[in-house]
Amino acid sequence: MIDIVSLSKNFGPRTLWSDVTTTVSKGEMLALVGPSGAGKSTLLNCIGLLDKPNSGEIRYAGKDITRFGRRDTRHFRREVLGYLFQNYALMENATITENLEIATKPKRSARGKANVVIAEALERVGLAGRGDEKIHYLSGGEQQRVALARLIVKEPALVLADEPTGALDHANATAVIDVLREMSDAGCAVIIATHDDRVRDRCDTVFAVNENSLVA
Repeated sequence: MIDIVSLSKNFGPRTLWSDVTTTVSKGEMLALVGPSGAGKSTLLNCIGLLDKPNSGEIRYAGKDITRFGRRDTRHFRREVLGYLFQNYALMENATITENLEIATKPKRSARGKANVVIAEALERVGLAGRGDEKIHYLSGGEQQRVALARLIVKEPALVLADEPTGALDHANATAVIDVLREMSDAGCAVIIATHDDRVRDRCDTVFAVNENSLVA
């Protein structure tokens, strides 16, 4: 699914990480761990084409995505990638349904299936029947559930999650990881930057960013 080969990232004279090499397969859930400042989020951003490494390659389907131009980058983000941000990245003045409609695949919208898909996603995250509520009235845990529903609706092949449980209570954190685990079991590759041992323990593989190594 994703091959990261000899990846390095510098900020001025500081080397954040170097020679990062690992593979994330279809259906695998990988935890990126390491101390604050180790560059977990930066590595996610490089994979998500929000940042550029200084050297190395990130290969998806045999292509080095770090060399993508604007058109290929847009296609990759639209057709392949799903991102779960710690700050949820929702339209706060819009309704839950309006936030999910953006992620609906065009073919489904054309066939009139979008409403069914959205309803199923909301039921899956425990927000059934609440599609008309505005985002800014929701708690943090509820907003993260909406962000999860958006992922379910989009059906990405690759999910990048940046500290998705960092601001959540135990129940909401468990709900988040349950859905990510289900998506992984269905064939999605999931990469999670986390400090949470509960998240780490649910993953198939652990990669220590500061040591550039897989951890048993």
